[in-house]
Amino acid sequence: MQWRSIVVGLVLLRLSVSLWLAFGLGAYVSLGTSHTDGGAEEPSTGERKGNDSWSKRISGYKHEETTGTCAVVAGESPKRPYMSFFDGNKDDYVRRYSSFPRTLKITMKEKAREMFYFGYDNYMKYAFPKDELNPIDCEGRGPDVHNPSNININDVLGNYSLTLIDALDTLLVLGNVTEFQRAVQLVIDTVSFDKDSTVQVFEANIRILGSLISAHILLTDSKHPFGRVKFEDYDNQLLRLAHDLAVRLLPAFENTSTGIPYPRVNLKSGVPSGSINETCTAGAGSLLVEFGILSRLTGDFTFEAMARQAVRALWKLRNNETGLLGNIVNIQTGHWVGKQSGLGAGMDSFYEYLLKSYILFGEEEDYTMFQAAYASIQNHLRRGRESCNEGEGDPPMYVNVNMMSGKIMNTWIDSLQAFFPGLQVLNGDVENAICLHAFYYAIWKRFGALPERYNWQRQAPDVLFYPLRPELVESTYLLYQATKNPFYLHVGMDILQSLEKNTKVRCGYATLHHVVHKSKEDRMESFFLSETCKYLYLLFDEDNPLHKSSNKYIFTTEGHLMPVDKRFREKGSSGKCPRENAKSIWNPNHVYMRQIDQMVGLL
Repeated sequence: MQWRSIVVGLVLLRLSVSLWLAFGLGAYVSLGTSHTDGGAEEPSTGERKGNDSWSKRISGYKHEETTGTCAVVAGESPKRPYMSFFDGNKDDYVRRYSSFPRTLKITMKEKAREMFYFGYDNYMKYAFPKDELNPIDCEGRGPDVHNPSNININDVLGNYSLTLIDALDTLLVLGNVTEFQRAVQLVIDTVSFDKDSTVQVFEANIRILGSLISAHILLTDSKHPFGRVKFEDYDNQLLRLAHDLAVRLLPAFENTSTGIPYPRVNLKSGVPSGSINETCTAGAGSLLVEFGILSRLTGDFTFEAMARQAVRALWKLRNNETGLLGNIVNIQTGHWVGKQSGLGAGMDSFYEYLLKSYILFGEEEDYTMFQAAYASIQNHLRRGRESCNEGEGDPPMYVNVNMMSGKIMNTWIDSLQAFFPGLQVLNGDVENAICLHAFYYAIWKRFGALPERYNWQRQAPDVLFYPLRPELVESTYLLYQATKNPFYLHVGMDILQSLEKNTKVRCGYATLHHVVHKSKEDRMESFFLSETCKYLYLLFDEDNPLHKSSNKYIFTTEGHLMPVDKRFREKGSSGKCPRENAKSIWNPNHVYMRQIDQMVGLL
């Protein structure tokens, strides 16, 4: 059975249920290892012997290239409806996942709300105005000024009240207009970017710039989707703060031979002397959404021009044979330093922003690049049988390959890849999104978290920490919006309960240092409040204004709301594919779920 991509029109037809709500990657992309001690640790427990069938047969299959994601589903490929997931024998899967009572949904919504406020209130009590909360010691955390080389901390923390800024629009999603207004006023009164802080351009863009722009748009929206949130003294101060920050990030684009930016800038002095000439593809190529919206709000198109220049420069460096990009590039020579091509760290949000930029701005160039990138991914990264839910061979997954040859480079995936089912939903490829999501959920079920790296051959973690990432929750939320299948409410409940059981500490939620032993690190990253809690809450809140409003939004890669608004679009560009007749899509049956559980060592 030959599969074809579902039309993006399928997504457009579901605008009434806010399917344009895109996913946050909370992409924690750093040129260094996120937690250096995690990578060196060899798991003493949790390892299973590899599934011989899977590990031996994973290579070989190549997905046939399609004419693009606007193609109609092949007529010869009959699909079963979503709810056929529950057909067949009434086994444990069916009994568990076939329904989700409304009273339980309300309970889970309140649990997600409580989770957010436990983290937020303790941040405000013990940490503000510092950047992050140390939830075990109940203290604030700022940049590591004594060790500038500690990029794991300093790339993210700029001494600018990061967690408060990152959480602004989550307060509105939860319906707390009063606290949202108070938080905005605190940002206006206390935050300055005139700091001697060296930060990663990517992180400052998605966490700070994106949040300021989103909050400004919500404050000034005449349609008032979240109620009348603008207060009397607001005079575009957040937009001015955003513009000031963006100006301080612009030196990253100076003095590069390729137009690809330096990875870091000092907010006072620009690019530090002796800066490295290497950056990751996601870090350099995921600025266009925030920079583009800022340009269209201010009329200063320097920001969008620089971000678009970087995307085009990276795109020109893709391999002529495979169409793939690597993960690390030299910004002066244009040579690939890292030739690994995958869906996770170093690459993830590059793909995400090609599609989201097209949706926001209507530039055909962005969609052309996304179509080509998606086809290359299907041809070279996807392994397993052709039809994900049936047929002979192993269930599909996406692996890391050499960008030049398409050959597998290693046998691990990373937790950031769990964003990809959400991107597939936005692209209309719901069928493959359903199947891929099941793989990540099976890993979560086994460990109660997603290890930073999971070795699919050994069926064991390679890197053992979990820093409260949102990617699986994000894809779960988007798949529920697409299918309304109660299965995804159960997934969300499992994730929420695991977080409560395994990561809750005295003053918040802590990074898991070891997903098997459940030991913890004293850090609560800002994306926990801006994304993980937000997506969990929205999953269970059917009546949220976000779902009922006539406004349509996407999420940035940090989970911030951006409106799909004609004022941000180019004249004559629709920013969407032509509508097609939607086809019925099936959901995987219990046999498929057993295959996935066996693949990760649950059975």
